Amino acid sequence: MMRPWPEARVTVVLDTPVAIYSGMAPGFVAGQYRRSELEIDVVPLARLAGVEIVLTAATGVDPEAQRILLDGRPPLAYDFASFDIGSTVAGLDLPGIRRHAIATRPIARLVREVDRLERAFLAHDGPRPFSVCVAGGGAGGVELAFTVRERLLAADPARPLRVTLLHALPELLPGFPASLARRARRHMATRGIEVRTDALVTAVEPGQVRLKGAGTLRADALVWAVGAASRRLFHDSGLPLDERGFVLTCPTLQTVGDDRIFAVGDCATLRDWPRTPKAGVYAVRQGPFLEDNLRRIVAGARLRSYRPQRDFLTLLNLGDGTALGAKWGASFEGRSVMRLKDRIDRRFMEKFQVLDDQDRTAAAFSRMDVGAMETMLCGGCAAKAGQTTLDRALSRLREAFGPGPGADSDRVRLGLTQADDAAAFATPRGDVVVTSVDWFRAFSGDHWLNGRVAAANALSDLFATGARPRYAMALVTLPESDPEEERAEALFQLLAGARSLLDELGVALLGGHTTIGPELTVGFSVEGHPIGERLLTLDGLRPGDGLYLTKALGSGVVLRGVMLGRGRGPWLEAAAKQMVRPNARAASVAVDAGIRGATDVTGFGLMNHLAEMMRASAVSADLEVASLPALPGAVELLAGGLRSTAHEANRNIVKAVLADPDAVRHRRFELLFDPQTSGGFLCGVPEEKRERFLAALAASGVEAVRIGIVAPPRPDGAVARIRATAA
Repeated sequence: MMRPWPEARVTVVLDTPVAIYSGMAPGFVAGQYRRSELEIDVVPLARLAGVEIVLTAATGVDPEAQRILLDGRPPLAYDFASFDIGSTVAGLDLPGIRRHAIATRPIARLVREVDRLERAFLAHDGPRPFSVCVAGGGAGGVELAFTVRERLLAADPARPLRVTLLHALPELLPGFPASLARRARRHMATRGIEVRTDALVTAVEPGQVRLKGAGTLRADALVWAVGAASRRLFHDSGLPLDERGFVLTCPTLQTVGDDRIFAVGDCATLRDWPRTPKAGVYAVRQGPFLEDNLRRIVAGARLRSYRPQRDFLTLLNLGDGTALGAKWGASFEGRSVMRLKDRIDRRFMEKFQVLDDQDRTAAAFSRMDVGAMETMLCGGCAAKAGQTTLDRALSRLREAFGPGPGADSDRVRLGLTQADDAAAFATPRGDVVVTSVDWFRAFSGDHWLNGRVAAANALSDLFATGARPRYAMALVTLPESDPEEERAEALFQLLAGARSLLDELGVALLGGHTTIGPELTVGFSVEGHPIGERLLTLDGLRPGDGLYLTKALGSGVVLRGVMLGRGRGPWLEAAAKQMVRPNARAASVAVDAGIRGATDVTGFGLMNHLAEMMRASAVSADLEVASLPALPGAVELLAGGLRSTAHEANRNIVKAVLADPDAVRHRRFELLFDPQTSGGFLCGVPEEKRERFLAALAASGVEAVRIGIVAPPRPDGAVARIRATAA
């Protein structure tokens, strides 16, 4: 963030946007920290640093082709790649471990499972104690034995509990000072934690753990903390691995055999120091070397060599406000040690947590200059020309030239003289063709996602008219500033993303047009045929129809928030998941149910699209602001004053509505004007068809929310009355 890197385009590939800091996980288990205090959201960090984001798991690497293999989509090209993917837990393939044990990696799973463990403890009934076994006598297992005990006893101090630590080796805490292990044993004895060494777990079954040569041990729960194992990502790469499957690296942190690939942290083994523990402290120390060497290799400069430190400060949380510590062969303990650990952990986290619990920018990041980012236009449908601009231009066009040759022919079902979501015309043979075109500025550095969303967005206009799309043509502008190879890769990813959706829907991509311009844009011209005997149209609403919407609102402000480093990773995940979902099922159900009036909600926002329907149908609407569905984060960002670049233009429609004061003050009011990309299916449902429509929609896996009702035209000419809640 503080050292811009214009020479490189950096992309971070994430299987999940939120990382859990392992150093504070035992404290969370003990109830000392909230979950938010140990979470690092990578998305706002990346955006503030100008780094692009791909929210898809990496599954492998092809060094020869210089590609990162991704889950469910084409590989991603790289010039240089850096891996810090951590490790998994050893022994997961032993009988019953995956099904019955609580594994400590991924750490996010451990955090989720703690509540389940507590519920099982509180639900346990009977005279015998609830038995928890912790497998693993390293630092992680020792901390968890203490902190799990504290968590459960805090939930019910009177309920009997037995905690047993199982370790396959003769001594606890191998590799640490012997005095630290003695202190740990003494505290375990004081608290009634049983320690069993030379206890190798071979299997786990419901209610019991099987030990090698020692029969079985009763266990109502098993926490699995037995040490690190390699992930499979490098196993088919051809890169040299150590005997445990970890990729081997040089002192420069490059992989042995391929100097274009770097690997740090638990996923790698240093060739020259193979006995370096799989501990987070080494990954943290490697960070500055990695960052510097990536810059150096791009610049063609000599790389620095990393050498692991010979010793490091060990701090083990005992869960009761005290901790054990060790450094330079000596050990120590007490509340002051826990205060030291807490201070170190919190200072570390302050460097990475952009947003606080109230979704405000944290003090450490609030001083950053984001002025240039704030002036950037939004992508997606938030970059569409405003409704007023469009209306004025079309009005002048009709005045100057009339409808145009054949535009008012009886073959034209939908066109400029009867504007709707798509155009429709009949061929000389009588077949009805429905067609539309839509494209937008790319909203993400993930071009596969841009392509899939653009396809869903373009097809949405056909679904809104009750048509089934059959053919598509691509329209792409590639940035003139990019090298030819990058433009080719971007075009491939865009079209691959689009094909992933078009193929699912049986839509053939026949070709298209590609040009070079100042920025990346993508869209499609699409064509299809009516699903039923008549099209769904804007003028199909009648008083008494319920107004139903199938997708949540807020994609415009969420994408804006992500762009400015004010949006959380899970918010981006939810928005992306919704945007790539087509309105195909909703359209099919609407046609089958005999619905007549529908539209889709895109760049002009819900209120403008609804106003088009009201005017075309010569009716008005009664809307309930409290009923408007919202994407995660949208209401919070709007309440904080953030707006997409098209929001204010969309808000001009407020002059044509009558809004109650309590509606205007409602936190969801501004959702009415937020521009949507690949937004929901909006339709009017007559009361007699409501039950059938909603049942069929639910059966197809689509949820619809009632946001209001169609009313007779208002004497004051307002297109809608907006209330906070239903009258």
